[in-house]
Amino acid sequence: MNRTAVIFSPRYCEHNPGRNHPESAKRFTAIMNELKKDTLSQNRDWRFVEPTKASVEDVKLVHDTEYIKHVRSVCRSGGGLLDLEDTVVSPKSFEVALYAVGGTLKAVDLVMERKFQNAFALVRPPGHHANRFEACGFCIFNNISIPAECLLRKHRLKRIAILDIDAHHGNGTQETFYGTNKVLYVSLHEDPRGFPGTGFVDELGEGEGLGYNVNVPLPFRTGDQVYLRAMKEIAEPILRQYKPQFMLVSAGFDGHYADPVGSLSLSALCYREVCERIMKLASETCEGKLVAVLEGGYSLKFVGRLVAAAILEMSGSRYAVSDSIPKPKKSVRIQGEKIIEEVKKAQRTFWKI
Repeated sequence: MNRTAVIFSPRYCEHNPGRNHPESAKRFTAIMNELKKDTLSQNRDWRFVEPTKASVEDVKLVHDTEYIKHVRSVCRSGGGLLDLEDTVVSPKSFEVALYAVGGTLKAVDLVMERKFQNAFALVRPPGHHANRFEACGFCIFNNISIPAECLLRKHRLKRIAILDIDAHHGNGTQETFYGTNKVLYVSLHEDPRGFPGTGFVDELGEGEGLGYNVNVPLPFRTGDQVYLRAMKEIAEPILRQYKPQFMLVSAGFDGHYADPVGSLSLSALCYREVCERIMKLASETCEGKLVAVLEGGYSLKFVGRLVAAAILEMSGSRYAVSDSIPKPKKSVRIQGEKIIEEVKKAQRTFWKI
């Protein structure tokens, strides 16, 4: 079996939110420049795979028909804002967004068919902020929620885990699965009071989904130590107890200290350890069936290295990482540890942690 599929197409660069927008095609230029270096491109344990285009019916698994029509209409009219803030589309964005969804669906199918052990969907625009009725936070269609629905409906799985490591809470993903126990959503993110306004400790799910929504809202400038403690003491034990049949990861890299959008102050070394732990979790719980989907990550200096390190880790290789490690203020560390204890207290009703 091949190890890792990297879903990518140059058409992902055709989505153009504007010259000074952080979610630009320059992100992919930086990533591809890194992946094409000799030491990486000669690795035979991963390879590029072209995406397929999702159908409108696929998108309807999560999104309202009128919203889909609205996105298509705005793009056909030349583009513009989809929300009141920063989600901008260009004439080709609707088609590109369909390929972004299609890329994640392709990744899931390749892993389910055991053609690859795992996959990284290197797609844009990102998706985890988009909900049923509206765009949000650079996101048009929810690239990770749609394949999760596909796993439930097409593949008849009963336990899907979504681990969100983007610096910002995936409000769209949470909303989609808030009332079901068939999808466990675990998110580690920065203080969400400014954006997106969701992702607090007491958002636990509802109905059958009560206890299957886990939020760890960490303070700004948290740093590696507290973030990794949250992974070890909250995310990992809950995921192990849930025993997912498939793992999806919203792989955002905007928590890095050099990122112009995120504010978690994590190092590249932290991200590599997180990737190692995710691989171990997938191996222990679901026979390694894992798909990571690119979300944020806007530092053109670091995003290529961070993504390359994740792909190499997934393919069973090691990517040399060197980076400085920011030291958080004592008050921030104490606040982060306090939040971890608050999350544990809230989740002990449902999980042994």
